[in-house]
Amino acid sequence: MKADLGLSNTEFGWVLASFSLAYALFEIPSGILGDRIGPKKVFIRIVLWWSLFTILTGFVNGLFMLMLVRFLFGIGESGTYPNSLIVVSRWFPVKEMGRALSWVGIGSQIGSAIAPLIIVPIAIAYGWRAPFFVNGMIGFLWVAICYRWFQNFPSEMKKITTSEKIFIEENCRHSSHHSQMHWTAILKHRNVWALMAMYFCNQWANYFFVAWMPVYLQEGRHFSENDMKMITFTLFVAGFSGLLIGGFVSDWLLKRKSLTFGRRFMGLVGMGLCGVFILLAGISSNNIVTAACLILSNTFFSFGVMSSYAVCADIGRNNAGTVTGAMNFCGQMGAFFLAILFGKMVDVSGNFNAPLYLLAAVSLTGALLWLAINPAKPLPHEEKIIETKVSLNL
Repeated sequence: MKADLGLSNTEFGWVLASFSLAYALFEIPSGILGDRIGPKKVFIRIVLWWSLFTILTGFVNGLFMLMLVRFLFGIGESGTYPNSLIVVSRWFPVKEMGRALSWVGIGSQIGSAIAPLIIVPIAIAYGWRAPFFVNGMIGFLWVAICYRWFQNFPSEMKKITTSEKIFIEENCRHSSHHSQMHWTAILKHRNVWALMAMYFCNQWANYFFVAWMPVYLQEGRHFSENDMKMITFTLFVAGFSGLLIGGFVSDWLLKRKSLTFGRRFMGLVGMGLCGVFILLAGISSNNIVTAACLILSNTFFSFGVMSSYAVCADIGRNNAGTVTGAMNFCGQMGAFFLAILFGKMVDVSGNFNAPLYLLAAVSLTGALLWLAINPAKPLPHEEKIIETKVSLNL
């Protein structure tokens, strides 16, 4: 795409940034919408929108049109993770949330792992536009399944026993006894701001993996398309493993230690080691070592992501979508800056490793911010009942 449209690294950075900016701006509204009308309708809107704009991406013919399509794409896709968290907060007991959130992330990692195996061969055979048409059609199939099968609450599902419905509703983070808070009131709390600052740092690494890493591997490290494909596949399979392990370890620590220790430990260690391995990847002159470091970095990155979303449910409960939207707004603003700065730093310095040093520093800063996050301190009107439920479940 870069070659065909004649895009520099700086211009390609603005293309990536246009998506992140739109995604960030509409995260909070999409989270609020999910809290109010339920995630089912929001999911259907999201996937219909992103399927359409995935297909439209295959028709772009220049920088301006590409940026416009990506911006509109970001508007539609915003709210995916806030509404995913709403589902988890309604459908899973507190003591199973780590594992449940792991599977949300695992779905993303599996998609990212499989994607290059589909996209690269199609692009080589039919050009870079063809994969957008193929992937766009997949979303419409998902919408049909979601419309017919998925429901907002366990009580709405026909094939779940009454006892299981009661168990879930009595032990999950969502409560019919609590009302929702206005998003401006939520943003007044220091705990939420600490979470937002941490996730601002967190998403620098994520956006490197999903957006800039293929360019880094091919242009910065001179891997072939097929080598890049296999490294990307392995990296996201490793992320799958990290999420699976992280979810079980988080739930184990929550039972053995405390809610605060479990969430903080996974977040701090995950983001910290992510930053360390990104730094080693940039320092190393050996391509094999660099690839191994990037794979390990994404593995530990998964720990921090899983804990981040769990904390949103811990402190948000009935407002989980709004809290997640606020957190992810800051995260996508981090992705916005990474998208711009990565390409600009490469063009100015002529060195693809230079942005990795900045990326490592930001990730390590995010790790330290976990010390300021208290998952056992929920939004004020939720406080008493949450502490009671946590003690009963643990």
